[in-house]
Amino acid sequence: MSISHLLSGYVAMALGALCVVGILSEMRRRRFGPAHPEDRVFRCRKCQHVYTDDADVDRSRCPHCGKLNEPIVF
Repeated sequence: MSISHLLSGYVAMALGALCVVGILSEMRRRRFGPAHPEDRVFRCRKCQHVYTDDADVDRSRCPHCGKLNEPIVF
């Protein structure tokens, strides 16, 4: 075996190990990290302000003008 084959094999193994560590780290972060709460998106019919509120809210009051609004359905 030539030196170039040994060196490229070493680099390939190091990059493969780095990829495995990165994938395992991302899987662990997703499993133990806090879940993103599902929010509803609202658009005010009076001032056109777009804002979010909790998922359990059916109607939300606009923080700018105070009008009650329905959530946007995508």
